[in-house]
Amino acid sequence: MTVEPNWRTSTYTKSDSCVEVADNDPQRVLIRDTKEREREALRVHPTSWTYFVEFTKGLMPN
Repeated sequence: MTVEPNWRTSTYTKSDSCVEVADNDPQRVLIRDTKEREREALRVHPTSWTYFVEFTKGLMPN
């Protein structure tokens, strides 16, 4: 069964120069460029995406 992506952007986004993420499929997370939505999305395993997000949180200034 194919899950229709539910695309969203970060709440920190201040312009259209960012990425969108669809993480509503338990099998994969999709990432795409907002300026080139027609191009193929990057697909990653949900566990890899979680590790990436947690890592980048550690890079943010408090």
